[in-house]
Amino acid sequence: MNFSFGRTGLLCLLLPLLYTPLPAQVSLVGQLRTRTERRDGYGNLTPKDSRPSVFTSQRTRLSVGYQWDRVTFNVAVQDVRVWGQDASTINAADGNRLMLHEAWAELVLINSADSTLKFKPIQNVSLKLGRQELVYDDVRLLGNLDWLQQGRRFDVALLKARHHGWAIDLGAGFKQNSDAFGTVGTSYTPANAPASALSTRNVTLAIPAGFLPTAGKDGAPVVANAVSTNGQNQQFKAFQMAYLTRTFNGTRFAVLFFKDDFSKYRIDSLGNAATGYVYGRRYDVPGVHSRLTYGAMLTGQKAVSAAKTGQIRWQVFGYRQSGQDRDGLRIRNACHYGANVTLQKGPLSVTPGYEVLSGTDASTVQPGETGRFDPLYGTPHKHWGYLDYFYVGTGSPAGGLKDGFLKFKYTGKRLTTSLDVHYFALAATTYNKLPDAVAGAVLPSKLGLEYDFVATYSLNKFTTLEAGYALMNGTNSLEYSKQGTMNQNDKRGSWAYLMINIRPDFFASHRTLGL
Repeated sequence: MNFSFGRTGLLCLLLPLLYTPLPAQVSLVGQLRTRTERRDGYGNLTPKDSRPSVFTSQRTRLSVGYQWDRVTFNVAVQDVRVWGQDASTINAADGNRLMLHEAWAELVLINSADSTLKFKPIQNVSLKLGRQELVYDDVRLLGNLDWLQQGRRFDVALLKARHHGWAIDLGAGFKQNSDAFGTVGTSYTPANAPASALSTRNVTLAIPAGFLPTAGKDGAPVVANAVSTNGQNQQFKAFQMAYLTRTFNGTRFAVLFFKDDFSKYRIDSLGNAATGYVYGRRYDVPGVHSRLTYGAMLTGQKAVSAAKTGQIRWQVFGYRQSGQDRDGLRIRNACHYGANVTLQKGPLSVTPGYEVLSGTDASTVQPGETGRFDPLYGTPHKHWGYLDYFYVGTGSPAGGLKDGFLKFKYTGKRLTTSLDVHYFALAATTYNKLPDAVAGAVLPSKLGLEYDFVATYSLNKFTTLEAGYALMNGTNSLEYSKQGTMNQNDKRGSWAYLMINIRPDFFASHRTLGL
């Protein structure tokens, strides 16, 4: 069955549902989200005299769900593309970008309210299996990265238990490249690898199966400025997690333990005298590098006026990492901590806060060690600036990050606006190692000031219009720590976007219209 027939067949199956009386537990939700962006220093400072880029991206998603008292089932199919990325007419070379975003089922194993189930010591236990989003707390460490058009999902088994206000989730995932005949062992080569690399003779050569290219024969990574796993599409071999939460008198306490395992690799080379050599990572070495992330978060709120129009919300958190990172470096004294408080009066709120993600201290680091805290698989866009300079695919400073921020927000009936101001600085000593720098020169810690403005307007029940503008006033330290250069890039980056998000609930529309 070809691709176009598959899409037609899917529509033929779904469209009759719109005109059939259905029970409330069936849902059919669509989404069309287009975002037009103007980038002039988004994600990284741009070379001097470079020109801005402008484009429109689109996510099209269809989610089908069914809920019964013992089974919940959900499938979400999406297509993500940039306008003009494909030819206007059908071309076999275009391929397709249709993908399965979610496909999971949750089975109720224990429910004390169900008289047909005899086990009563635990109120509720369920098992959720399949491809699914992991969304915990404020998506700081585990989130669906919804801002990215592709989003994020995990292939995971999740055991969930609830009892008298306590909740615990136990999860595990295990990755493999293929189930083909003849496959032996469990070696895993991370997906989304670059398809080619430069040889020592500046010739682009294909990388054989099982390899990831590197920047040179010394085994340096493709991106040298410490790309987090967040920006590398969760390239773990396996993971195990436990998440425990409880609310006491308006204060919520949450504990996270997350262990991710990365396949070991060896540096190998291929080539001949005519073409030079390609150096890469071959993932055929037994064993894994294991990293542990553990910590807790406290959140609370309290009304502060007789009319209860005022409110204080607060958050305090702290996490540590130990073990080995994906390259086998021993993680030493890596931590992430912070606090913030929101003061709200009617539609207005202000949130001051401060947080630190530790980095490698160049003055004390020992060979084979790292001090970087890697914020796992969360949503950096929400926390460390809308320009996405930190802990995404463009890399982040090896010296870590300090973020002092002040956020203002107005929430009206239809219009919501916000202004965030961030002061970014290095969290650890970083040396300037450029040839023209004084030996042992320490970079000033200030990285820059970022200003983020967003306005969201609700056009109707299913449609929102969002516009945003962000500005980074960077420093030489930002350029060097991100790109290893000085005075070659503009120190000011900007970004503007206009996004329309149409998300109809088809069955809700069906019921409203009385069809």
